[in-house]
Amino acid sequence: MTTPSGPAGVPGLGEDLRRLEDIVRSLESDEVDLDAALALFEEGVARLRAARDRLTQAEARVRKVLEDAEGAIRLVDLESEK
Repeated sequence: MTTPSGPAGVPGLGEDLRRLEDIVRSLESDEVDLDAALALFEEGVARLRAARDRLTQAEARVRKVLEDAEGAIRLVDLESEK
């Protein structure tokens, strides 16, 4: 099953993470020449930044949802909420 892309075909977080794993495997192999390795590294950095931004946005949304009627934010460990 494929992970749906974000708006306008932007890769989703899962897709970015899978691609990052592929990039790391490729960079760890001895079969990639320098130019290809640099291109993979640049792609990896871009995907890592996109994933980090997406996670930051998600965290902001979670904080907003947890905000109570008085405007105070309750910081809750999401793992303990299960």
